[in-house]
Amino acid sequence: MNRFDSSPERALEWHRSGRGAALATVVETWGSAPRRVGSQLVIGGDGRIEGSVSGGCVEGAVIVEAIEAIDEGEARLLEFGVSDEDAFAVGLACGGTIRVLVEPVGSVLPEPMLAELVAARARREPLAYEVNTDSGHRALRRNAYADRLRMDRSGFEEDGKTFVAVHNPPLRLIIVGAVHIAQALVPMARIAGYDPAIIDPREAFAADSRFPGETLLTDWPDEAVAKLGFDQRTAIVLLTHDPKLDDPALQAALDADVFYIGALGSTRTHAKRVERMTEAGFTQAQIARIHGPIGLDIGAAGPSEIAVAILAQMTAVLRGKA
Repeated sequence: MNRFDSSPERALEWHRSGRGAALATVVETWGSAPRRVGSQLVIGGDGRIEGSVSGGCVEGAVIVEAIEAIDEGEARLLEFGVSDEDAFAVGLACGGTIRVLVEPVGSVLPEPMLAELVAARARREPLAYEVNTDSGHRALRRNAYADRLRMDRSGFEEDGKTFVAVHNPPLRLIIVGAVHIAQALVPMARIAGYDPAIIDPREAFAADSRFPGETLLTDWPDEAVAKLGFDQRTAIVLLTHDPKLDDPALQAALDADVFYIGALGSTRTHAKRVERMTEAGFTQAQIARIHGPIGLDIGAAGPSEIAVAILAQMTAVLRGKA
């Protein structure tokens, strides 16, 4: 699974250990770059590393530069050309160019600012870190760069000087109904970077043998979603076909700021769902957030293809394409 990157947390920990630390961030790429903009490598003053900025092509040079930057207390903006041979070695068809910003913690990246960033990430609070590469001005921005946050897209603004690093919480997928579609959807969602949780009070369905190693909750759905919590990085998928199970979680989701709500069932089943939600006092705008029948219309047949359709629709909604 694409687990939550912990570079800021590790940088703060290593800095506080007294050995020093620096964060190296990919700020710009051209061509077939090994890592996307925003990827990070943390370097300790004792040579320890965690993360990656190139998949192995230039890490050695970045580490040397970072240790020197820690000693000198200055930021460095590095540029590397990745040759075709090096690119092929890490699984790319051709080379490219990357720029990497190295920021020693304390002397350049203020410790209180990094600590605030780490705390916000622990609270699952979306945040943007802004740095002007000319002036050196740094700031944390809340309620800003909405498009970048939605698209998970770090990068330079149009001025070519202001770099914005997006720090979003991990994506979460809450599934109500430990059915066959869920068994197909969970591993696909993990590959796509989601942290799934499955809710089903029917213990025969929500069994470890059916979902090995996954988070399973056998509480009633409204109680389970209250434990998990909702936010803008959460998708909820309702798969039981049973209003007694789906509706409590659905009503909680309609009152929350989740980015995706999907419910399994035919057009007729969804019409009845709409009636129940209307009778429960929800507005037309709230009810319109429900994607039902669930998933993109790709002619899916069988649990695995339905899971593909669901994940595709979730992605489209997340990226503002639906």
